[in-house]
Amino acid sequence: MTDQKWYTKSLEDVRDFTNVESGLTDSEIKESRNKYGENKLEAEAERSQWSRLLDQFKDTMIIILFIAAIISFFLGDEIESIIILAIVFLNAYIGFVQEGKAEQALKALQEMASPYSKVIRNGKEVSIPSSEVVVGDVLVLEAGDLVSADIRLIQTNSLKIQEASLTGESVPVDKDSHYVGNDDDVLGDRKNMAYSSGMVTYGRGLGVVVGVGMGTEVGKIAKMLQSSGNEQTPLQRKLDELGKQLGIVALAACGLIFVMTILKDNSDILEAFMTAVSLAVAVIPEGLPAISTIVLAMGVNRLVEKNAIIRTLPSVETLGSATVICSDKTGTLTQNKMTVVDFWNDNNPANKEQLVIGSLLCNDSRLIDGVWVGDPTETALSEWAQNEGHDTQKLLDEYKRINEIPFDSGRKRMTTVHNIDGKIFAFTKGGVDEVLAVSTHYGVDGTARPLTQDDVAHIQKANEAMAVKALRVLALSVRELTSNPHEGDISIESNLTFVGLVGMIDPPRPEVVDAVKVATRAGIRTVMITGDHAITAEAIAREIGMLEDHRVVTGRDLDNMSDDELFEQVEHIGVYARVSPEDKMRIIKAWKRHGEIVAMTGDGVNDAPALKMADIGAAMGIVGTEVAKGAADMILTDDNFATVVTAVEEGRRIKDNIMKAVNYLLSCNVGELITLLVAVVFNLGVPLIPIHILWVNLVTDSLPALALGVDPAESDIMDRKPNRDAGLLNKSGLWRIGYQGVMVGCLTLFAFLYGSGKLWNPEGSEQMGQTMAFTVLAFSQLVHAYNIHSPRKSVFKTFFKNKWLVYATIANAIMMLAVLFVPFLRDIFQLIELDLHHWEVVIGLALLPLPIVELMKLFKLNGKVD
Repeated sequence: MTDQKWYTKSLEDVRDFTNVESGLTDSEIKESRNKYGENKLEAEAERSQWSRLLDQFKDTMIIILFIAAIISFFLGDEIESIIILAIVFLNAYIGFVQEGKAEQALKALQEMASPYSKVIRNGKEVSIPSSEVVVGDVLVLEAGDLVSADIRLIQTNSLKIQEASLTGESVPVDKDSHYVGNDDDVLGDRKNMAYSSGMVTYGRGLGVVVGVGMGTEVGKIAKMLQSSGNEQTPLQRKLDELGKQLGIVALAACGLIFVMTILKDNSDILEAFMTAVSLAVAVIPEGLPAISTIVLAMGVNRLVEKNAIIRTLPSVETLGSATVICSDKTGTLTQNKMTVVDFWNDNNPANKEQLVIGSLLCNDSRLIDGVWVGDPTETALSEWAQNEGHDTQKLLDEYKRINEIPFDSGRKRMTTVHNIDGKIFAFTKGGVDEVLAVSTHYGVDGTARPLTQDDVAHIQKANEAMAVKALRVLALSVRELTSNPHEGDISIESNLTFVGLVGMIDPPRPEVVDAVKVATRAGIRTVMITGDHAITAEAIAREIGMLEDHRVVTGRDLDNMSDDELFEQVEHIGVYARVSPEDKMRIIKAWKRHGEIVAMTGDGVNDAPALKMADIGAAMGIVGTEVAKGAADMILTDDNFATVVTAVEEGRRIKDNIMKAVNYLLSCNVGELITLLVAVVFNLGVPLIPIHILWVNLVTDSLPALALGVDPAESDIMDRKPNRDAGLLNKSGLWRIGYQGVMVGCLTLFAFLYGSGKLWNPEGSEQMGQTMAFTVLAFSQLVHAYNIHSPRKSVFKTFFKNKWLVYATIANAIMMLAVLFVPFLRDIFQLIELDLHHWEVVIGLALLPLPIVELMKLFKLNGKVD
């Protein structure tokens, strides 16, 4: 029953299915419920709290940190262990709180159901809870009703239903029970159907329920939400990949140094093991997960001020990696408000005045608390009259409506009769052909002459010019009457004088044009996906510069494409019109097969599965349904495409800053690795003991890395093309980490060799060498942090760009000086006091990272920006 294409069935077929006059009997209701189920959406079985919590500990980096914490604890470093565990549990808590998007989206779907529905049962019209509606029920629809199930209409009386949340079409759809559809009719073209979640905006209708609960179109969306799953974001994938890479390096370093220490000088096995493990832990930047989390959280707070609410922290960075933005049209690229943008009256001022006032009077919209409410087309006409300088409420009060012939889908016209300054006028508004059919005269300079064929051709030419621009065109004619006709007198729709045409559209947002240009400059492809008509979609896309040389395809075209054909064509298509929820998911899958990182915007129930499937889903906060918001990663509080582009810029800044933190932490850690590895291989002694490594790694590294996470965005951040293949360890980043790590390691080794007396200093000692190595390692890293601001710009241009890095450097310097100058701390770290000469050497070595990296930047050897 529910699987049949009821939009292809005739009224006779429907009447054969059920008794449309008396509805179902009690026994038939029970039988239908048993066979087709209840009018409720089934919720997917939720994972337990424990299951969701345990999932947070499956990340490779987290596992490695866990192991590091356990080893540190058993080696007697409880403070190190506690700090690492605190980082692990902080990340787990944040991930746990952010879980459950699918459950929220599904709950929102369930809450969309209308609480009560009017049905005919046992020969009577009764109101029942919508959850009790069954297949075969005869549903009664009136203006203001929310459609509670999928129905095949059997009677329509000027029925209009707003289906934007399901189809994406911006205006209510005229329904016609006599229409018989084709097999390939898309959802928005099925004029003889009404679907669950639709809102009746005008007229009245009757229909037979053919789908309830999970058998409705909304139910199909619920199934797609359940099955689409939760994919890792690019940042999560990159951090996981980095964790695996560092885990391998850490194990290799640990094993190599342990074996070589034993073989070289027959050291104590426990001491050698502790040194190796300390270094291995140092290779892992345990602060990175916490730093990335904090950086993302600060980015989330900044975006709130820019009208974007981020629901999951990694989504911020995902935006920065976006290569394709698939955008809904209505309300995102456009204002979601029908607006008069053109009119035609044959350049006749008198006609224009009559056209404006007639459009206001022949109109059912009303002004409530300063806002026009009613059918979007009619509110657009009323606002047009208001914008033309008329006191609209005064005109409505003075020119009272004394009679009317309401709009119906057969005539496609409506007529209202008004008393204007003692005279009676009838205004008729409707489709151009329908109004011309009852017009016999043509208005010219306040007078009327017979309408000729040339006049009709002239009017049709103007109509076609508006239609080419995808405007919705209405015509207005007028007739002066001798008296008020009796109610329902259809004869007044004759011998009319044609006044003019009005063209309206849901226009683009003014700021969208610039936003699309910025996205294009940033190497981001923008694509329109809408349920609206192809002509309208193409016109809007061209106006905002989105279409370029790309094609426009419809949902019907997509149905004729296989997934492989769509994969081959997707890069050449700029606009998709009249598409279904399944189509949107296919489009996103095709882009993702190309390796693109896809952002998707939407507001309707039909957008929810695609929002969830995209790498980053952005829902509208004002007109968006709760279903769309529940499925999205980001909510736009101003419903504006330009906000997506702003969020992309913030995402790029965050991605850059996380990369800077990775560059800084790993180059410092590589420096430590080089220091110990070279010392062991060449039997140079022990330049650093475990407590030195752990102190530098946990304390001295952390604050500067965190400060780098709030660096301001570089001026050309939106002029760079996205690098979708770049991981956290790309070629340029590896080069910087490598040579800068060698630089820090060599400076530290030189300090050790000089201080220990093995290089130009006969008065040196092992402890002096360790003190100098520890001091140079820590302070050279603090100085090196300023090199990380920009891989290209001179440090002298960027030195003071981030006040937080200055504060972090000062705080860490004070902590280091306390260890070096406070006697009991110095003893704990097994250090000695340095004299002036050795301080001069230490300071000189610690400052060397600045000129070394400056020279690399000058000769363009510092690696490109990814």
